[in-house]
Amino acid sequence: MAGYRSQWRPRGVYLNTASYGLPPESAWNALQQALEGWRAGGTSWEPWGAATEGARTAFAALVGVESEEVAIGSTVSGLLGPVAASLPDGSRVLVPDEEFTSNLWPYLVQGNRGVRVRTVPAAQLADAIDGNSDVVAFSAVQSATGEVADLHAIEASARHHGALTIVDATQACGWLPLDASCFDFVVCAAYKWLMSPRGSAFLTVRPERLGSVRPTTAGWYAGENVHSSYYGMPLRLARSTRRLDTSPAWFSWVGTQPAIELVNRIGVPAIQRHNVELANTFRSGLGMDPGNSAIVPAEVPGAAAKLEGTGILASTRAGKLRTAWHVYNTRDDVALTLKALL
Repeated sequence: MAGYRSQWRPRGVYLNTASYGLPPESAWNALQQALEGWRAGGTSWEPWGAATEGARTAFAALVGVESEEVAIGSTVSGLLGPVAASLPDGSRVLVPDEEFTSNLWPYLVQGNRGVRVRTVPAAQLADAIDGNSDVVAFSAVQSATGEVADLHAIEASARHHGALTIVDATQACGWLPLDASCFDFVVCAAYKWLMSPRGSAFLTVRPERLGSVRPTTAGWYAGENVHSSYYGMPLRLARSTRRLDTSPAWFSWVGTQPAIELVNRIGVPAIQRHNVELANTFRSGLGMDPGNSAIVPAEVPGAAAKLEGTGILASTRAGKLRTAWHVYNTRDDVALTLKALL
């Protein structure tokens, strides 16, 4: 990881990637160049649009699918809204009880159609799937606790019972290897572990599920050819998953493409080893058992006050200190944080 560390310039010890990631130099410089072009009126928008397609290709490679199976949008809930709205009336959705609301509220608002949501503890999700489960919606890594889902067990149980799988990989993509082809829908906001500007997000769809989703947010960018989709009838949607695209926030995508390409060059398995090693060193320093997550929730009395003014930035979730360890963190960061807390 040391060979890539010059890509980042944290001011202090940054342990808040579970809230937002720090951009690598390649992403930052690309974004500054685009913003300068915008300010000066020195370019048309097409190069910014090309970055959107480059980011789509990079993300597809990251999660093991074809780029034609990836839709782009701005937020997790925005991409999941049409999926939830397309579920059959009366669908029964199983969700972990501390699921981030972007992968929960889209189903709850379908209650007028008889869509029902049942929650269970995240660790019990695979065992709770049964013949009454039409959909299983869950995070690959829980935001509040850092708990890593048993992806293989959940996928196998859902397949056995004929349930759709909808995975929020926002807290996973970038450090946890994930094969999106194993699931019906995988959604990811890129501004956390993929270290991109906020405003870029992805949705992968199994080809056989695409026809079941009505593209209720369709606009020009959902057209088969975006440049001939500016005006008028007839409806001419893309045949691929691009029919679920929403118009891209250009500058977000300019920064997203180089960030994900850098993650692919480093390699997610290498990032996982680095992150989990640091997380477990930190856990050991606090007297905790080792874990398998880059996110560490810890009960440390007065943690916020102890870190104030130290240049160490973490967060508090569910009443616990939450640290998140990523590529720009080092063993020195662990030592400094433990010194401040203990």
